Amino acid sequence: MTNSEYFRNPKAALITGGAKRIGAAIATTLHAAGMDLVIHFRHSAAEAQSLADALNETRAESVVLVEGDLEKPEDCAALAQKAINAFGHVDALINNASAFFPTPMGEVTNDHWEALIGVNLKAPFFLSQACAKTLASTHGAIINLTDIYAERPLPHHPVYSASKAGLVALTRSLAQELGPEVRVNAVAPGAIIWPESGDSEENQSEILRRTPLGRLGDPQDIADTVKFLLCDAPFITGQIINVDGGRSVRP
Repeated sequence: MTNSEYFRNPKAALITGGAKRIGAAIATTLHAAGMDLVIHFRHSAAEAQSLADALNETRAESVVLVEGDLEKPEDCAALAQKAINAFGHVDALINNASAFFPTPMGEVTNDHWEALIGVNLKAPFFLSQACAKTLASTHGAIINLTDIYAERPLPHHPVYSASKAGLVALTRSLAQELGPEVRVNAVAPGAIIWPESGDSEENQSEILRRTPLGRLGDPQDIADTVKFLLCDAPFITGQIINVDGGRSVRP
């Protein structure tokens, strides 16, 4: 399936956490390819509005913003319905929203667990469930944003690592559950952008030392991979694509 065939008719994508960073790069890339967008955000209202204004200036009424939590199944169902109402259907669901913070053993609370598992694993499942019918009707696709730390856990982040490992398993399971109508894949970024919470220069240098390409990636690397999986990969499902500069092949 070529890009021209896929985008012959307007397609609509729901992107969670799409206001900034990797999410904004995905939104901009898919919009440039002809897709209408429902961009979800939680706290980044100013960034979301700025992005939507810029994209709608390029193509009027092609981007809708939806603010909301993803912590409860009913939140996910409401978001999915708003996305369907915006353009009449959803052809692509990109589960990009993610929570990230350390949870050293001995200091983990139930709130920490609920926050990380809720956003990183529970929300993608219930959004996929809520969008399954509309995705099936258009032979759409789901793309989950996982992490290379799903396979090699990050020290002092056991709950985060577990949440992303669960998302890897969910990706493969949903590929079976929703096929053949819906394809489900994941993209696992390596070092693309340093965390907003900050990171030591020593740790950053060590990560780059263990990355064969020796540098940070770019959000565009992730966005291009998402576009590939949506537009040019009709026989790919249930796969996790590492976009990590080779980090996952190093011990």
